[in-house]
Amino acid sequence: MDLPAFKNDFFNSYLFNAMSERPKHSPETGPEDLKWLDLVVEQVRSLHFGVVEIIVHDSRVIQIEKTEKLRLEKSPTDKR
Repeated sequence: MDLPAFKNDFFNSYLFNAMSERPKHSPETGPEDLKWLDLVVEQVRSLHFGVVEIIVHDSRVIQIEKTEKLRLEKSPTDKR
């Protein structure tokens, strides 16, 4: 199931802007410390409906959780 073009364009533009403003690593942190950002983007792109949650401890991302929802279409016989 593809998103309508306007939503897909908005989403891609949003992600592109988020990735282009990626924080730079300092001498104390290397590029491997920013791998969480790639993981978050990957999880968000894989969702149709759901939540991606970032868990932070002492200013560091320690966990990424994804909850996906499956939406069921109403059947014509469903009278609710």
